[in-house]
Amino acid sequence: MKKVLLFLLISFLSMNLYSQVKTIHVFVALCDNENQRIVPVPEKIGNGKDPKHNLYWGAGYGVKTFFKLKTKDWKLVKDFDIDDPTILDRVLFKHATKEIYLLADAYDGEKIQTCIEGFLKASNAQNPVSVTIDKKTLNFGGSADLLSYIGHNGLMEFAVDVPYKKEVSKKKEVIILACYSQDYFSNEIVQSKANPILWTTHLMAPEAYTLQSAIDGWINNETGKQIKERAAQTYNKYQKCGINGARNLFTTGFKN
Repeated sequence: MKKVLLFLLISFLSMNLYSQVKTIHVFVALCDNENQRIVPVPEKIGNGKDPKHNLYWGAGYGVKTFFKLKTKDWKLVKDFDIDDPTILDRVLFKHATKEIYLLADAYDGEKIQTCIEGFLKASNAQNPVSVTIDKKTLNFGGSADLLSYIGHNGLMEFAVDVPYKKEVSKKKEVIILACYSQDYFSNEIVQSKANPILWTTHLMAPEAYTLQSAIDGWINNETGKQIKERAAQTYNKYQKCGINGARNLFTTGFKN
């Protein structure tokens, strides 16, 4: 009888631990001078086919470099060998103290529309992605708890064609760090049934310090307004744009 009770207790604790696992999927469209209508950046960091040096990935404040080298809260679990003409690099991070995993994909800058459409489908609980690490299966894509898009606002130049599901069992929470993302993404996010916890009202630099700060707030179960303030404080710290300007740059939820 004691053995049975012990087995049940261990099973309960294991299930409870597993239930606390959360996943984040970040879609990054690499900065691309040639294929995106952006103000050109230096050639080395503006090559959309070179993730290693790209502004939004391998540069100092790019997603891969920042989470790997400039924060103690996240540890690199795996740098994938990926053979894909669209997704040029993929990395998996784990939070240092919590069962939270972050998968980030670097999309060829020329394939920005594919990247945005992939993000929107995932926001609508479509296209689940599974990654197995140490015999543990982690669920990303449309099965992730939090989704984020980082990069140029391609919706300024093209329309997307996403067949949205009319019903989702649970709303996804999303972060969109791109210029004027609330204005241009609102219609798609409404259709995806997602909850925008952070997006933007003006021009901005979609660098990884803002993403990390917003994720920290999400991990702490902060409100959208608290996450917005956290993002503004961090953005002003790095950009020196003035706290009022930073506060006006970020917003949460939909326009009234």
